[in-house]
Amino acid sequence: MPPAALCIHLCIGMAYGFSVFWKPLEGVLVGADGKALPSCSEGATTFSEKAAGTAKALFATDCNWSQFDLGWMYTFFFVMLGVSAAIWGAWLERAGPRRAGTVAAICWSGGLLISALGVYLHQLWLLWLGSGIIGGIGLGLGYISPVSTLIKWFPDRRGMATGMAIMGFGGGAMIGSPLATFLMNQFKTPADPGVAATFVALAVIYAVFMGLGASGYRLPPDGWKPEGWKPPDTSNAMITSKHVHLKNAHKTPQFWLLWTVLCMNVSACIGIIGAASPMLQETFGGMLASAPELGYLDVQKDPALLASAAAVGAGFVGLISLFNIFGRFAWATSSDKLGRKLTYCIFFVLGGALYVLASVAADWKAMALFVAAICIIASMYGGGFATIPAYLADVFGTQFVGAIHGRLLTAWSTAGIVGPVIVNYLHDTRAASGIPPDKIYGEIFYILAGLLVIGFIANLLVRPVNPKWHMSDTEVAAERAKLSHSASTPSGTGSFGIGKGGLDLKGIGLWLLVGLPLAWGVWNTVARALTLF
Repeated sequence: MPPAALCIHLCIGMAYGFSVFWKPLEGVLVGADGKALPSCSEGATTFSEKAAGTAKALFATDCNWSQFDLGWMYTFFFVMLGVSAAIWGAWLERAGPRRAGTVAAICWSGGLLISALGVYLHQLWLLWLGSGIIGGIGLGLGYISPVSTLIKWFPDRRGMATGMAIMGFGGGAMIGSPLATFLMNQFKTPADPGVAATFVALAVIYAVFMGLGASGYRLPPDGWKPEGWKPPDTSNAMITSKHVHLKNAHKTPQFWLLWTVLCMNVSACIGIIGAASPMLQETFGGMLASAPELGYLDVQKDPALLASAAAVGAGFVGLISLFNIFGRFAWATSSDKLGRKLTYCIFFVLGGALYVLASVAADWKAMALFVAAICIIASMYGGGFATIPAYLADVFGTQFVGAIHGRLLTAWSTAGIVGPVIVNYLHDTRAASGIPPDKIYGEIFYILAGLLVIGFIANLLVRPVNPKWHMSDTEVAAERAKLSHSASTPSGTGSFGIGKGGLDLKGIGLWLLVGLPLAWGVWNTVARALTLF
């Protein structure tokens, strides 16, 4: 199950790495003089002007796209992720993770193919529809498909289980960003940045990996427990042994407090992660190309320096992804000991302090300190995602945790709008008002720290659910019988097992399938990260 989940999450996690496409897509159209045409919202300084420019960019073929225009595709990713998880979470519980994983593969890869057509025709609306909407549906189904299943396999380590389930989502950019950069370099020509062909290649690769991952999903037998493990007789007051029905979960204040906790944690980080590559290039300019005396605008005039800075930017995206993926596993596993509430308190307090530090580091041109602050923030951002399913299981029980988690992900959808809009809107308007590129993000960081304060307060207010919402034992038994009947899948390990109940050949193959790309991603990320310091 863990490598099967990673097969899917490492693919859909490339959503975090889409910022490597922004700069190439901003200069797709060139004039007779060989220079990029102005964007459709050139000179816009207000939100209404930017929105009008984006409306024009949807269908125009005579002007380029801006970061604000393209950033909406990133927003659609996570809006549709939350919406699709909320709508089809209950269906997933009935149909099983294998079917949901297969549909996710079709949507995600199909969306990339539609986006490739959009780049070829220079139609922004096709990128929004393809990767943003259809791909976003694939994100939602692929994201939640293994969560409740792994919690059932690991009842003794809920945090670790959810960390394994979704750590691959944070690591997708670690593999996908340098891969996409490599493919664009192979496919590009003087008149084409190679983005469309790269989308097609990634669609084929991801379809294969996600299909294999979906075929590896298994559900444990009813009543299964790890050998020698017994549920504890007493537990933390925040960990219930009862269950809350899906239809009642959203009626409790705990659901909406946790919704706010996740929304604020994500809003404060997602916009920065989505703009990671251009943010680093704008803030440190020539420092990324061994020319510290040059600013960002000077680097843009030299193709060689620009390519060098872009490569370092891709390395920064990969480094963030590395911290994101391991933060998901490390923080979620730590929450088994620390408790979910305390873990989130750490996220909010430390995260706010680090945003202040990042702003100071940007002013000081202390790139190592800046990178370290953003990377630790990324680890807690990923840790928040991995910890929230276990938090939900503690508060609402495990019977409907997958579907409740799906509904809670509407917080991610909201954050997918709030975070990127704050960052992209302030970025573009501050740039248009004449603020130097290296000074653009300082004020933005303080606003994001304020969002973490709101999340901190919401987390402090979380209490155990009122017993009136708990299901009776008879109701639980009836629901388990219903779900078991409609979502039954093979649960054994098969033949050629290794050790007592151990790995089979399929499991070994899946671990190799995800292990080799992960090893390459880590090696490549570490190698690129050395250029940052």
